[in-house]
Amino acid sequence: MTVTRLHDRERNATRSREAILDAAEVLFAEQGYDSTSLNEVGMKAGVSRGTPGYFFGSKADLYRAVIERCFGEVREAVRSGRARALASGESPEVVLAGIVSDYFDFLLARRNFTRLMEREALSSTTALDGLPRTSIAGEAVTAISEELGLDPAQGKEAAHLVLSIIGLCWFPIVHANTVVPALGLDADSPGFREQRRQHVIDLVLRGVRDRMPLVSRE
Repeated sequence: MTVTRLHDRERNATRSREAILDAAEVLFAEQGYDSTSLNEVGMKAGVSRGTPGYFFGSKADLYRAVIERCFGEVREAVRSGRARALASGESPEVVLAGIVSDYFDFLLARRNFTRLMEREALSSTTALDGLPRTSIAGEAVTAISEELGLDPAQGKEAAHLVLSIIGLCWFPIVHANTVVPALGLDADSPGFREQRRQHVIDLVLRGVRDRMPLVSRE
């Protein structure tokens, strides 16, 4: 086999694998684990029905690969945001506002991730066992502490700050079709998104100023 043909095969295999992961992520998020079959995944991915099993083995292994990829995106978002914040030279208030805005944008762009995590929260499965949730959460807390110049003794406050940011941004996205319209709001409108973003930023900044004064970078 020539080198060119080998590279073509590798590229095709990579494309097929990613197409399967994309299709599985959508189906698992929309239908749930139990209602999704490998055959459906193959059809949606545009590959033969047996291809998902060829690449990933069982449905459980495919589901875990989907979740692992999602967590990889979260970790990359945390690390890139951390690097950007530390290089910006901006005040802690500006950095914190950017963190909230970035996280809100991340959730809006990854609706399947939020649906998958909600399904996991309500299920009795152990798909998340062994996945790097703790290390990602620890990285997020460390990033917040470094970006805002917090004292190491404020580690618990930093953890609660991360939890507050997640909750304030997460809830209206997950409940875009339930609680939000009941309040007369449209979660899909640009006006709502911008107002919500600014509202969360204002709440977080106000709370941080009261509970843990930020250290100036100057």
